[in-house]
Amino acid sequence: MTINIEPIHLERPNFAGLLSGVSVANGISKEDATEIEDGMNHFAVLVLRNQQITDDQQCAFSEYFGPLEQATGDLDQSATRRLSMKVNDISNLDENGAVMAIDDRRSLFSLGNRLWHSDSSFKQTPAKYSLLSARDIPASGGITQFADMRAAWDALAPEMQVECMDKICDHSQLYSRGLLGFAEWTDAEIAFNQPVPQRLVRRHAGSGRLSLYLSAHAGAIDGQPMPEARIFLRELNEHATQHQFIYSHEWQPNDLVIWDNRATMHRATRYDSEEVRDLHRTTVTDSAPTLQQPV
Repeated sequence: MTINIEPIHLERPNFAGLLSGVSVANGISKEDATEIEDGMNHFAVLVLRNQQITDDQQCAFSEYFGPLEQATGDLDQSATRRLSMKVNDISNLDENGAVMAIDDRRSLFSLGNRLWHSDSSFKQTPAKYSLLSARDIPASGGITQFADMRAAWDALAPEMQVECMDKICDHSQLYSRGLLGFAEWTDAEIAFNQPVPQRLVRRHAGSGRLSLYLSAHAGAIDGQPMPEARIFLRELNEHATQHQFIYSHEWQPNDLVIWDNRATMHRATRYDSEEVRDLHRTTVTDSAPTLQQPV
């Protein structure tokens, strides 16, 4: 089959494309992977329909785009973990496949996915791509929204761009979950989630475009008083998540969505927590910490 990518929305023809001509279950060639990566450099979000796949098939496909992260951002690192350490469990299910109680610690932690964020920005080397496979979805709600951080950068006033350019932000899950009042951390979790520095402005290696690098995990700016830093970041987040920068993905069974964390933010939306929502995410790590990447 021939690979084809069509814009999903005419309002945002350069953000979110529908990718056809690919069977993840049957595998792809290196040439296919290069074509898909070229599409990602342009769109930043690609949607593949009707991809009924296993975790092993998803991992094999994902590895064409770089090494996979270990799922160390999850709370459940136990031997009874439902999925392998190569796969992030984006679900409301416990280790036995039952829907978790709303007051389950893991369920409360996962509410942070409803904040605008970039995956793994709390790691020294953050994420490049995320690939999310819809295995079981609720009857309504639970959509995923994406914000185009390249377009948000382009729309900033020139003086604001200058102000942003050299800023370094500290990212941590302690901060993003703290926004929700989640404060029950073990000593090991606190040690793992110490803040890491990330550039506020990044140049995308594939497209050459500048973009904002924002996330709910960003809670401080080097050299600025905390209140000043947080109001500045809040204003940028409000700017970057305006309607004109957003694509909202309404999930269908067996969708696979790929997005570039270097050029987007995303968030999940509400759904009936008594219904099953089971999505599996593989995450491709970036080439280096953002401070080592040229702007």
